[in-house]
Amino acid sequence: MRQYEITFIIDPVLPGDEANKAAKSYETLLSEEGASIVNVDNMGLKQLAYPINKKNSGVYKCIEFQSEHGAMIPKVELAMRRDERIMRFLTVKLDKYAVKYNEDKRNGLIGSAKKSKDSDKKDSKDGKPAYRVAKDDLTLIEGVGPKASKLLTTAGINTYAKLSGATPSEIKEILSKGGPAFKTMDPGTWPDQAQLAADGKWSQLNAMKEKLVGGKAIGEEE
Repeated sequence: MRQYEITFIIDPVLPGDEANKAAKSYETLLSEEGASIVNVDNMGLKQLAYPINKKNSGVYKCIEFQSEHGAMIPKVELAMRRDERIMRFLTVKLDKYAVKYNEDKRNGLIGSAKKSKDSDKKDSKDGKPAYRVAKDDLTLIEGVGPKASKLLTTAGINTYAKLSGATPSEIKEILSKGGPAFKTMDPGTWPDQAQLAADGKWSQLNAMKEKLVGGKAIGEEE
């Protein structure tokens, strides 16, 4: 069974409970078309990286679902494209690493700071409760996929700040441990992208990413 997720942004000025009704209608459509809903993430109102339809924020929703072939996806995307309530959407097929990442995130192992397993029994040396350090989503960096993100996180680079402080050669050395396929990756722009993310300069980061493919400048010679 294949697993997908569709993330969409709903117009924030919809009256009453209309935003939730819009999201629910797509859960229903997916179910009616044979998909099995795995999880619905109501991320709420968030600031947009750049204005859309003269709006600077939107209501974010993400539906994770399973389907044998994903045959219903074109129908769902067409409905969203015609729906004036939907500002943007993106459908992604998840590999096993992304599926595991989402499971860990739902279980509180990734994302916001959580108490460590033994924090109820033992505090840190300064007397404060021990908490797990929050991780940034490195896959927002152009060129970094779930597998590369896992390699970086395993090596201790789990935040934008840490990635921005690493040199391309250091990053390549970490990636090389993932096998031959990773040795050809070019992380030259990753620290600069990560610095923009660390500074919260999302519009500048998106503008930079539009000029990149796989982390490299479009048209750049091998």
